[in-house]
Amino acid sequence: MTTSNPTFFENAEKNIDLALCAASLRDTKRAVYWLDSPLRPGVREPLRAQIDCDLLVVGGGYTGLWTALQAKERNPETSVVLLEANWVGSEASGRNGGFCEASLVHGESNGEQHLPKENARLTELGNENLAELIQAIERYGIDCDLYREGALAVATEPHQDAWLREEADGEDTIYLDREETSKLVKSDAFISGAWSKTDTVLVNPAKLAWGLLAACEQLGVRIFEQSKVTGIEERDGKIVANTATGQVLASKVALATNVFPSLLKRNALMTVPVYDYVLVTEPLTAAQREAIGWENLHGLVDLNNRFHYSRPIVDENGDFRILYGGFDAIYRFGGKVNPEFYDSETTYKKLAAHFFATFPELQELKFSHAWGGAIDSCSRFFSFFDLAYKGKVAYCAGFTGLGVGASRFGARVMLDLLEGKKNEITELEMVKKKPLPFPPEPLAWIGVKMMTAALARADRREGERGLFLKTMDAVGMGFDS
Repeated sequence: MTTSNPTFFENAEKNIDLALCAASLRDTKRAVYWLDSPLRPGVREPLRAQIDCDLLVVGGGYTGLWTALQAKERNPETSVVLLEANWVGSEASGRNGGFCEASLVHGESNGEQHLPKENARLTELGNENLAELIQAIERYGIDCDLYREGALAVATEPHQDAWLREEADGEDTIYLDREETSKLVKSDAFISGAWSKTDTVLVNPAKLAWGLLAACEQLGVRIFEQSKVTGIEERDGKIVANTATGQVLASKVALATNVFPSLLKRNALMTVPVYDYVLVTEPLTAAQREAIGWENLHGLVDLNNRFHYSRPIVDENGDFRILYGGFDAIYRFGGKVNPEFYDSETTYKKLAAHFFATFPELQELKFSHAWGGAIDSCSRFFSFFDLAYKGKVAYCAGFTGLGVGASRFGARVMLDLLEGKKNEITELEMVKKKPLPFPPEPLAWIGVKMMTAALARADRREGERGLFLKTMDAVGMGFDS
């Protein structure tokens, strides 16, 4: 059996100066950096009437916005209404790290595990989708701080170096030894790296959502905020959606409610909320920037099961900051979305410890923002689809933290389903096959806790997957990203 040893980041938690972490967070805003901006658009009024439309979109995150936008692009005469329970982009679409990846299946190995027969084609479709997403950003003049320099995956444990060598193809993904990796980002924590230049772009996620909002309205989409849909029903051939102060009668409905409870009750156990947390630093000084390099504006991820993601931010003043998140993915008993869980002081301190262990030259740096949010996790870790009310209602959810790019493809699928198309996209096994549902409580909580512990053990054992993880793999609930 492989020896079990603490990982680099577990050692960091034991050895770091706790007073240093506390000081770095003392004046930190518990607020989303992206949303804490004067560029945030004004509010849209709630729905206060009964209205009719051809297509109703429920949800004002990426999936809903892309659905509304593409519907108008397909047919400008289609009347489209979008209802958002809170504010456009205020949940996962405005809270993520801004990694916009080509993958539709949460990584090639996860796709191979779940959909081996069509994984290669899904990779092609993902690349096409990313290219089309970038074209849409350019077409509508969306200023979302688009960085096109890819992402650097780094090994922080010796056994991970072999994974990077295997991943690299010498063209789109380049293997880098320790010295070569340090030329991109300087850290003694990084043993080696693989730089993928074409399958990831970085965006300001809130500015992308706000840009899509403006593009939708430019094409004639009517958008109402603070308009939570409390239920849907079919009446006289129409789908009726009710809010507290209004009602929409629609010919078709696209449900893009992400982590929030599905209006289709049969999908109640298909997703669970998992909470993820993020820090953003204050601007680096010139000396601090020189100490770590990072001249290219690329993303950064490590290869642990409990992985971190990090990226540069050039703020509105032209200053350089670093976003640092991940590692903890916390499931709370009961499986409900609760804003009280959007902060975790324990996780913030843990992330600060990991950050300073990775970049000890930055120990004078403070964090300006810290926040969390709920991820719509499903058991296969990428989106699934449903069609109800005799083809009048489509549903898409389950992106599991990788929806910035894949949500556009999900919107395309929903529109094809609502149009009754039988094409390559709607005939995909990805579209036809659903993931396994989560069990009810307390089994869901117990299962997630066991999964988290097993993934941590695998990190300590050179990636070796124990009996529990192998069993989950066999039943279709395993994760290998």
